[in-house]
Amino acid sequence: MTATARILGMIPARLGSTRLPRKVLLDLAGKPMVQHVYERACESQLLSEVIVATDSDEVFAAVRAFGGQVVMTSPDHASGTDRLAEVARGRECDLIVNLQGDEPLLRPAVIDAAVAPFLSEPGLRLGTIATPITSRAEHEEPSVVKVVVDQRGFALYFSRCPLPYFRLEPGVTLSDDAPPVHPGSGLAPLKHIGLYVYTRETLLWLAGLARTPLEITESLEQLRALENGCPIRVVTVDYSPIGVDTPADLERVRELLMKTDSGS
Repeated sequence: MTATARILGMIPARLGSTRLPRKVLLDLAGKPMVQHVYERACESQLLSEVIVATDSDEVFAAVRAFGGQVVMTSPDHASGTDRLAEVARGRECDLIVNLQGDEPLLRPAVIDAAVAPFLSEPGLRLGTIATPITSRAEHEEPSVVKVVVDQRGFALYFSRCPLPYFRLEPGVTLSDDAPPVHPGSGLAPLKHIGLYVYTRETLLWLAGLARTPLEITESLEQLRALENGCPIRVVTVDYSPIGVDTPADLERVRELLMKTDSGS
C-alpha cells in the first residue's frame, strides 16, 4: 500500500451507555467528549478524513454543530464494527481506523503508529496496538485485555486472563507494583488497546461473519478474526488510554484537560 492510500478514521458513537449515560456528549472543558476525540484524530498525519458514525439524532446534531463530519447509521447494530461497516459500504477507501469515542485524550501519533505497518508491509489485513502492562494487578485484572504476539508482531491470542501465565522457579516472587517481567525469558506482558486498522475488504468481511466460540467465551470481538484465520498485526506503543466509563473517570479526564489547557 502506498503513502497516497485513502485512510478514513471512524468514530462509532452511540448515546446509550449503562455505566455512564450519554457519555459521548458529556461536557469536557466546554466541548462534548466526542469533539475531543474527533479533533485529536484530525491531527493525525496519515488519516485522510475523520467521520463520526452514530444512530443518535443528538450526537448527529452535536457533531454538525462543531463542524465535524457525521453519518447516521442503523440503530440495530450489535457492535461498533458493524456500524463502521455500514459506513464503509458507501465509501471508497483503502483503510479504516476504528477509534473509540470515549477516549478524549487520544494521541494522534498513536493512530499513525497503528497505520504505519500497512504502508510498508504488503498484505496486512487487520492491525491494532498494545502497550506494556504496568503492574501485577493490571496483569491479573479481567477488565484489562491482554495480547501475546509472535516473533513478527502478529497476535497469537487475546484474553482477559493473565497472558502469558508467569511460571516461576521455586522461591522466586514478583513485586506487586513494578511492571511485571518474567525473570527467565525477560518477557513483559502487553495490554491490548482497542484501536483497529482494517482494509475496507477485511472490515466488510469481518462484519459479515457469525460470532465465534472464543469470541463469545471471552467477550472479545477481535477473536472472531483470529478464529477465522485473519492475522492481526500488533504495534507496541508507549500509550495507555484513559477511557471514560465512570463518573470518576470523567472527573480525572476533566482535571487532566484543565492541566493541559493551563500548560502545567
